[in-house]
Amino acid sequence: MRHELLIDGFVITSDNSAAIGEKQQDVVYAPDAITAKFAARVALLEQWAAGSEAQAILLHNFSGADRWDVYMHGIVNLFAEAETPVPPVSGSSETNMPTLQSGIAVTMIGKQQRTQPPAESLQWFVYGVPLVGEDVLAKADQVANLAAIKKAFESELIERVWPVGSKGIAHEVELLMGKSKGFSTVPDVDSSAGPATCVLIGVLPSNRGRVQDYFKEQLFPIEFQ
Repeated sequence: MRHELLIDGFVITSDNSAAIGEKQQDVVYAPDAITAKFAARVALLEQWAAGSEAQAILLHNFSGADRWDVYMHGIVNLFAEAETPVPPVSGSSETNMPTLQSGIAVTMIGKQQRTQPPAESLQWFVYGVPLVGEDVLAKADQVANLAAIKKAFESELIERVWPVGSKGIAHEVELLMGKSKGFSTVPDVDSSAGPATCVLIGVLPSNRGRVQDYFKEQLFPIEFQ
């Protein structure tokens, strides 16, 4: 389990951003649509990490009513990138109090659809490169592609996916395995992956060659010691 909440077969995931956007006092400037897209990206990947697919989305907009459509554009763009239909979206905007900084949260509700083999039974890889800040946009070709992941699930090429966040690959491997475990891989294991620019991918050992051919140069094997 990563950060999802499980209730009667429903899977709830969420991600948020604060002081990132287009307001004058934001700490980090970024187009609001991009901010929404990457918040939705993390929530969607956590759905996939739980073996589920998003069935509904709640958008929490703290940036003003005029930002709702822009945030929605980012969410729609994310699902288009993943080549997946956009689930129904509802939510709320803060309209009573003007805010000096941007704020957004995206919550997804899904249903479990895939079995989750034990992590120890799979061969694991890092797909994509840890990136943060301006590098997320400047090096977009190094970001794990959601459509490629989705197609790999549909073709039963991969069994599991696990997003890497701001604490880096080493932290996520420990969460995945449920314990600290020595390993080596090419990307920097301690660098932040920001909005899940890279992910851990688990495959059956028999599919090791096929998955390397499929993801090509952005795939790095994890060798446990």
